[in-house]
Amino acid sequence: MEITETTWERLLALSRGAADIAASDAAYGLYSPIAGARGQFVLAQVGQSLCGRIATPAGDARVISGPDGLAHLHRCRALVDAVIVGVGTVRADDPKLSVRMVKGPAPVRVVVDCHAVLEGDESLFHDGGAPVIVFRGANARGRALPTAEVIDLEPKACGLDPQDILDALARRNLLRVLVEGGARTIARFIDAGLVDRLHVAISPIIIGSGPSGIILSPIERLAGAHRPVTEVYSLGSDILFDCRLERGRASDRQGQEVRVANQA
Repeated sequence: MEITETTWERLLALSRGAADIAASDAAYGLYSPIAGARGQFVLAQVGQSLCGRIATPAGDARVISGPDGLAHLHRCRALVDAVIVGVGTVRADDPKLSVRMVKGPAPVRVVVDCHAVLEGDESLFHDGGAPVIVFRGANARGRALPTAEVIDLEPKACGLDPQDILDALARRNLLRVLVEGGARTIARFIDAGLVDRLHVAISPIIIGSGPSGIILSPIERLAGAHRPVTEVYSLGSDILFDCRLERGRASDRQGQEVRVANQA
């Protein structure tokens, strides 16, 4: 799938509120649901290997996605208002969460740090990039975080509630949200029934061990599995599965409460 400069400019304009001018190319079909979303919209994205891994057991995850998979991720960032990662992702990868590979605005960077373990010396607090919001549990006591807005949320039994996070972002007019990682953070938004689209980008690499891309609560029968309507796109170096999830329908996996905890 190729994306022309004209198509990309049209998508950026759509994300800024321009009227939707339908186009027939595959790239517009893939990205226009994100760019054209009005009201709250949640996209989850994971880049993984053929065997479903997102890193080695030692935590090396920097070259799993191919160049086209990375460009796709940066396009998704450019089309949303905010990108969410868990504190585990920040501590393991020290990500910039930028859009340096594509033209477009950088989203607000959001970190879920339930137990306030961030030190304040992480790159995103010092790189001069997009604003940073950190969610902490109301009872947590952490260090001062330079340049970041810290939002305290009342934790539930298993951590911070994904809906509380989205509500706080919506009050700041951050409605289109990308949940980028890690696997448990993505899973909690999915299990809470809060994800509209799931993008799974698969790169032709076999790792064979290490953490999985999505870790949902266990089920006993396949009848309980998600079976989303899916479109498949060839990005070039990676294959993308664009999955339409049923927002508002919380998973019945074990009937448990779904929360965003410290591990992400």
